[in-house]
Amino acid sequence: MCRNIRTLFNFEPPATRNEVHEAALQFVRKVSGYTHPSKTNEAAFHEAVEDIEASVRKLLAALETSAPPKNREAVAAKARARARERYGTAG
Repeated sequence: MCRNIRTLFNFEPPATRNEVHEAALQFVRKVSGYTHPSKTNEAAFHEAVEDIEASVRKLLAALETSAPPKNREAVAAKARARARERYGTAG
């Protein structure tokens, strides 16, 4: 999986529209190989982002879990700690 696509399900507060869009954009970039599509492919690229974004929103709305929602800040803090351990501190 692309490192920049984060889990969006079962967080408090729920994933924002922007987070869903960014995940869809990263997915299309990865699959297409384009960071910025050419003018010729621009319409297809943006349509794919919109389609995937809609599918992700539908999926997130349909998923169910009995697990309590995860705290975004706690998950982010754990990820930062793992990165520090793995890569050391910068500078």
